[in-house]
Amino acid sequence: MTGTVLVTGGSGYIAGFLIRQLIENGWTVNTTVRSLKREDEVRGWLQVDNGKLRFFAADLENDAGWAEAMAGCSHVAHVASPFPLDVPKHADDLVVPAREGALRALRFARGAGVRRFVLTSSMAAIAYGHGPARDLYNEADWTNLDNPGVMPYPRSKTVAERAARDWAKAEAPEIEFASVNPAAVFGPLLSDDLSTSIEVVKQLLEGKVPMCPDIGFGTIDVRDVADLHYRALTAPGIRDERYVCSGPFLKMIEVADILRANLGDQAKKVPTKKMPDWLLKIFALFRPELKQLVAELGNVRDGDSSHAIKTLGWTMHTPEEAVLATAHSLLERGIVKV
Repeated sequence: MTGTVLVTGGSGYIAGFLIRQLIENGWTVNTTVRSLKREDEVRGWLQVDNGKLRFFAADLENDAGWAEAMAGCSHVAHVASPFPLDVPKHADDLVVPAREGALRALRFARGAGVRRFVLTSSMAAIAYGHGPARDLYNEADWTNLDNPGVMPYPRSKTVAERAARDWAKAEAPEIEFASVNPAAVFGPLLSDDLSTSIEVVKQLLEGKVPMCPDIGFGTIDVRDVADLHYRALTAPGIRDERYVCSGPFLKMIEVADILRANLGDQAKKVPTKKMPDWLLKIFALFRPELKQLVAELGNVRDGDSSHAIKTLGWTMHTPEEAVLATAHSLLERGIVKV
């Protein structure tokens, strides 16, 4: 099965690998970017059959361009969503564009006669606000928005996914809806644009993190995230599905250990010690952006990906492969100099 698929957010990390996989398997891809000024740049690092790839200017918060981007598409992967490095002053700065962007994409998908819609959600929509007693999460779990400690990003992903699911069920039951919920995404780079999770490896290699706080994240390789999206788009019989997309949960010190064990002198600046919790709390008094890290101290949020493995035949790279692919890309591109 092939056809035309819209991948939103075409300049993004996950979207780039998904576009490559789709075109390699015979699909024609429409993709959105906020400005067509980036088209030549993105084509340059995607390195795909340009005859199979078309760009459209469209923004999450504006209707302009969406009808044109959707025209002729039978499938949609809605990957675009805001993910800032810094915590916004107001949660709505993330919640509103994430929710409205997903609903806008769905409305135009219905208008274009799209048959299947895959939403890129996140483990952030699953595993937050439950307290330290929980450490393993699956597709049945949702982030607890009644917990005031839930930060803006997990709040935005939860609100957006719930709104999209509810709307699709009520307003477009003919569309086969699914979501993919990745953890922290690592792996090789296609460009010098760095996602938030890639910044973790970058800062460790550069020695900007003197000690590792007791925080962590589920890990997943970007190639596996793209592959799970591809399978969710193309497998028969999918409707109202949700897929945890996470490998093992690693503490930051474990990521540092992987780098030091495999990179030799290139990892000479990587920290070797854990940061005492009390020290991070003191730092957070003077650097408000660290408060979200304090809230994560000691937490474990493992994702159970067995549903995707069993039903879609999906497989994963090891976390070591994902982390080291990130490090090698950063070093080879000269983004990190050691």
